[in-house]
Amino acid sequence: MQAAKVVFTESGVDAPVRAIAERAGVGVGTLYRHFPLRSDLISAVFRHEIDECVAAAGELEASHPPGEALDLWTMRYTEFVATKRGLATALHSGDPAYEPLRDYFATHLAPTLDRLLRAATQSGEVHQHVEAADFLSAVANLCHGSGAERMVGLLLLGLRHDGAPGTTRA
Repeated sequence: MQAAKVVFTESGVDAPVRAIAERAGVGVGTLYRHFPLRSDLISAVFRHEIDECVAAAGELEASHPPGEALDLWTMRYTEFVATKRGLATALHSGDPAYEPLRDYFATHLAPTLDRLLRAATQSGEVHQHVEAADFLSAVANLCHGSGAERMVGLLLLGLRHDGAPGTTRA
């Protein structure tokens, strides 16, 4: 799975299976024995990535103030989305093999972000209410093209705006 993650990051989810097998140091047959369909491999890699992203939230919450934990986690999520070329296309391809992955994405990442947003709001570091699912979508949309981190940084700054003209909190 680590080899597939690297190849997907470099070449997208449509990368040749042979490239993944070579990177893993196994034969193509071995790869197909573990992952009979490309969608099985893609789903396994992204479930693992989602789980790591969720785990990172807990670590960040334990070691940083709520607003900083939110920012760091959002940048972690941004990196995840920005480096996974072709994931959105696969998820929205209509292929029923990806339906569980889309649900997994929503049921694991949205509650994690919701928890981070609530903590940052309760601490007074975030002033704007936003639904976690909407925020995840906004970040994903900002990851198309260059400058994703800068654009997501602006989105995070917008959460800190208290509504009074010309004021923000950093």
